[in-house]
Amino acid sequence: MKINWKIRFSKKNLTFVFRFIAALIVPVLAYMGLEATDFTNWKSVGDLLISFVTNPYLIGLTIFNAVNLIPDPTTKGLSDSKLAQNKILIEKDDK
Repeated sequence: MKINWKIRFSKKNLTFVFRFIAALIVPVLAYMGLEATDFTNWKSVGDLLISFVTNPYLIGLTIFNAVNLIPDPTTKGLSDSKLAQNKILIEKDDK
């Protein structure tokens, strides 16, 4: 599996970064029946982290959700295209 991680997680690719973070957080909140507004203090965040770490199903679900975001749907298999692998900059679309 060849993926250009520098491009995926670069500052200029914030869409991917935010989607990846959401892929980690949303399954946990949905499984626990919580919303972001439920976290008004650090104790509630700590309690959620402990609940997450002690739940193997939720860990697996979160990993699966995050990994599912990584493959490029425009290519066959799990690797990036040769063009994407060789990119060093993200080009801006002027539409």
